[in-house]
Amino acid sequence: MTASAGFSSTQDNIVHYASVRMRIIGSGQLDMRMISQDEVYTQALLPFTMSAATNIRPTRLMNFQHQRAHLECKTDVIGEWFKINKIVIYAKEVFVDYPSVING
Repeated sequence: MTASAGFSSTQDNIVHYASVRMRIIGSGQLDMRMISQDEVYTQALLPFTMSAATNIRPTRLMNFQHQRAHLECKTDVIGEWFKINKIVIYAKEVFVDYPSVING
């Protein structure tokens, strides 16, 4: 499963992705990573240990700052499964553009 995160499809502002919170059930571990556009940069997040029933919505912190990014969630063991009911990605626009270099 891949969820794209961004504020606007017409603006390429630099966004700071701070954390992700999920309402998730399943078995095993859910491996996650944030990936920048064209997979230039990645950041692995701490995995969620899932259970079939839970009242906890775990949060994972991240420090990822790029124009566009997506969240990859997966399991890597046969028999593991997950169901995501809700994803909240906490993010804030921090810059309008990358700094330009002025030759003088």
